[in-house]
Amino acid sequence: MKIHAVWQFVRSLAVCVLAPILCAPPELVAQTHIVSPSELQREAVAATSTRQHNTETITNFLSSPKAKEVLSRAGIDQSQVKNAVSTLNDGELARLAARSEKAQADFAAGSLSDRDLLIVMLGLVALVLLIVAVR
Repeated sequence: MKIHAVWQFVRSLAVCVLAPILCAPPELVAQTHIVSPSELQREAVAATSTRQHNTETITNFLSSPKAKEVLSRAGIDQSQVKNAVSTLNDGELARLAARSEKAQADFAAGSLSDRDLLIVMLGLVALVLLIVAVR
């Protein structure tokens, strides 16, 4: 008789636990997201596009004839710097791209002399190599 009472208790407990779970509306059970998957995909594509643009900006700056000249005079391997650029995180890459654009615009406008460009260029290269070395 005691075993029958234990089984009755177990069955009642199972019903009390499973009934709310099985009878709950799917909206309550399903996890709702504040951000839709399509929005997440758009953000991922935008972040990738921004990263690619920043990488291209820096690569174009490093590939300019003046930059190549500065790097060779300083004894720095251009391919090593370009490889190091690809390892930067998005924030570092964005800051470096902004500095590269500004330096290139200043040089094109005549605001920077060759010596100034050399200093800026070496500073950017040192920054890239330092960031990579710290990791």
